Amino acid sequence: MNSRERILGRVRRALADVTPDERPYEEAVPRDYLRAHGERTAEETVELLARNLADYRAIVHRADAEELPVLLMRLLAEHGSREVLVPPGLPEEWLAATDAVRVPDAPADTARRLDRVDSVVTGCAVAIAETGTLVLDGSPDQGRRRISLIPDHHICVVRVPDQVVSSVPQALERLDPARPLTWISGPSATSDIELDRVEGVHGPRTLEVILLGRPPRRVGSTGRGTAG
Repeated sequence: MNSRERILGRVRRALADVTPDERPYEEAVPRDYLRAHGERTAEETVELLARNLADYRAIVHRADAEELPVLLMRLLAEHGSREVLVPPGLPEEWLAATDAVRVPDAPADTARRLDRVDSVVTGCAVAIAETGTLVLDGSPDQGRRRISLIPDHHICVVRVPDQVVSSVPQALERLDPARPLTWISGPSATSDIELDRVEGVHGPRTLEVILLGRPPRRVGSTGRGTAG
């Protein structure tokens, strides 16, 4: 008996007591759990996202469409970026103000080549407020999965409030499970057995998030370069 036959045999034994009239898994598992923790306005949901992103050590900025090109220019200059990796569907006007050399997302590029690129700018598919998570799905403004994992500096633009949801269940309703999904909660980080934190092991050391659309601001908040 080979491995395939053993595995199939185990599956058959596990299903032996399933009767033909038993409800399918999709119906049998209860789905009455909370879809979100509390009720929030769109503005409150964006504020929660900003706080949780900052808690994960992402750097949060706010801008409207007119301010975005100048903000991106400043962030790339502050990072010393001479090259910026660009997905094929990234709006051209986003990078109109920067002099950094644009490196297109090309299938032929090796990991070594991508590692030499200073920064990458992407959009996102959805952002989850309760967990401070960005989800990329490989759409044209996000590019292939590896371009958000190899460069050391990732700038992700989130359109607010349209791309922001409160919870993971709400995010899953928007996402296509057949697409290559990348879930990002803060910059890459890991800890060894002594709990020494190391950043940049399997992704960018620096994650900057631009909330594009500037929601109404609370009195006393600054929001420039912070989650305020």
